[in-house]
Amino acid sequence: MFYDVFVELCENRGISLAKAAQDIGLNRAAINKWKSGSIPSGSTSSKLAAYFGVTVDYLLTGEQKENPTAKSADITFDDFTYALHNQSKELNDTNKEKLLDMARMLKLAQDAQKNK
Repeated sequence: MFYDVFVELCENRGISLAKAAQDIGLNRAAINKWKSGSIPSGSTSSKLAAYFGVTVDYLLTGEQKENPTAKSADITFDDFTYALHNQSKELNDTNKEKLLDMARMLKLAQDAQKNK
């Protein structure tokens, strides 16, 4: 699925697959991996999404979804959490919980500002 979306985005832009990969700092081997069914890492997906002006979700599914609205206790797997996933893998459980607490706190503060 990812490879098909990648090909379509390149065709729509009128560029070759190799040119798109080169523009974001990848080589032809990455394209061959994708063609055989692999998907890019989170950071590569984010770079590709920015390059094509689409969401990571679109790259992976081919479907454009509305941006999810998270409730203060509900963490969704949107583009931000997808990108953050790779960064947070190395955190211990205590620091992961702190990160979630910070996200909840920021969301509550944002909601409070909206309700003023």
